[in-house]
Amino acid sequence: MELLAEPLAYGFMQRAFAVSVLAAVVCGVLSCWLVLIGWSLMGDAVSHAVLPGVVLAYVLGVPFAAGALVFGLLAVALIGEVRDRSVIREDAAIGVVFTVLFALGLVLISVTPSQTDLNHILFGNLLGVSPEDLLQVVLLGAVTLAVLVLKRRDLTLYAFDTTHAQAVGLNPRRLGALLLAVLALTVVVALQAVGVVLVVAMLIIPGATARLLTDRFGRMLVLAPVLAAACAVVGIYASYYLDTSSGPMVVLAQGVSFLAAYLLVPARGLLRRCGRRDAHAPAPLA
Repeated sequence: MELLAEPLAYGFMQRAFAVSVLAAVVCGVLSCWLVLIGWSLMGDAVSHAVLPGVVLAYVLGVPFAAGALVFGLLAVALIGEVRDRSVIREDAAIGVVFTVLFALGLVLISVTPSQTDLNHILFGNLLGVSPEDLLQVVLLGAVTLAVLVLKRRDLTLYAFDTTHAQAVGLNPRRLGALLLAVLALTVVVALQAVGVVLVVAMLIIPGATARLLTDRFGRMLVLAPVLAAACAVVGIYASYYLDTSSGPMVVLAQGVSFLAAYLLVPARGLLRRCGRRDAHAPAPLA
């Protein structure tokens, strides 16, 4: 009990736990749809494309979240514009947009005079979270979760079958745009925890791990955020006692959980499949 209580005696550790758990839960819920639709690369694109927005927000003296959200939505719009109005396929459009915006952000960091280490934008700064940052993350996280919960049925139908969604009166294009907007918001929430570089891990690993554990999407929506939150807590405790960087330790904890699920899932883990020559692929989601 003393080992568990010691880090909680410090205010900065309390805020680190709060921000990381909230970011993990939001990312965990969204990751279920990203994994199902196959938008892993889109999550990577948006998470990197927000970098110039964060740097410009610092220069202008406005909250980092404002700049990150603007450039996240800008990246989504640019990807859609290039994809829809040219012969370039979506994966190539994503690659062009996010690498250019990420490079712009790196250039801005290199030329921006600052008393603050702007590299924290790249790799996160959980232990430097202020009460104002925590409030910002709580508000954005609450909005993001509310949208996902209220629209979960429509988004799930869109993910499984866009043709059927259109047949029952839904607009797949609007639902896709909504999901992309929520993705941009989620990136802003997670940015404070793990930085630009590692956000994509929090957006993909929880959903991928939950997919290994269940064939039902409803259960995925519960398992993914629970696993993500548990890994956030374990990662921060490990970083405290091992004296390592907090954000990367959270991601490493998620990686370990994925590896454990991949190897040990009773129904279809790798170790079980090695002993069964007639193993089948995972059943489709229900």
